[in-house]
Amino acid sequence: MARQPKIIVVANGKGGVGKTTTSMALAGILAEHYKVLAVDADVQGSLSWWVDRGEQKMGFDLVQETDPLLLGKLKRVDEYELVVVDTPPALNSESLAAAIAAADYLLLPTPPAPMDLAILVETVRRAVVPSGVAHRVLLTRVDPRSWTDAQAAQNTLKELGIPACKTVIRAYKAHERAALDGVPIVQWRGKHAKEAQLDYRKVADEMERDWRKLW
Repeated sequence: MARQPKIIVVANGKGGVGKTTTSMALAGILAEHYKVLAVDADVQGSLSWWVDRGEQKMGFDLVQETDPLLLGKLKRVDEYELVVVDTPPALNSESLAAAIAAADYLLLPTPPAPMDLAILVETVRRAVVPSGVAHRVLLTRVDPRSWTDAQAAQNTLKELGIPACKTVIRAYKAHERAALDGVPIVQWRGKHAKEAQLDYRKVADEMERDWRKLW
C-alpha cells in the first residue's frame, strides 16, 4: 500500500503576510530531498502566477485547487512525499478549513507588527487550536536593520503559549524579484539572495526537526 504524503499547510487569516513567498520557498527547498506537490488553494492564484512566470523547472509539481471537498482528500495523493498548501487569507473560507483539517503540520507566517500579530493570534485561536494540528508561527518581513519588533513579537507569542520558529524571515527585495522572475528563492541569483535563501533553509530545518518528533 502506498504511503500517504505529509500535508504542510501555510495559513493566516490575513493577506500580505508572506504566505505565498513562504509556500514557494519551502516547496523549492523541500523538493531538494522529497517529492513535493505544491497546491495553490487561494482563488487569487498568487502561487500559480509565480510558477507560470518561470521558464525553468521548479523541482516540484503545482496544482491549483480551491474545492474544499478535493482539498480534504489530499492524503490520497500518494505519489508525493510532501504536499505544501498555500491557503486563502480568509478565516471563514471553506477551502482554508478543509486544508487545515487535512494538515499534518501548520506554518503560520506573520509580520511582527502588533496589528498583524493580533490577527494571527485570532487565526490560531479560531482555526488552529481547535484542529489539534502541530503548528509554529513564522515571523516574516522583519527589518534586517532592527530586531526590536521581532523580539517583542517573539516575547508576546511565548507569553501566549503559541509556538514560534526561532528563525525569522528578513525583508529582502530578493523575494519580490524572485517572484517577478518566476523562480523559488533557492534558484534566484542576485543581491541578498544568499541571505534570503538561508532564512528559509533554517526554517525548513526547524520544521524537519519537529517532524522527526511527530512522525
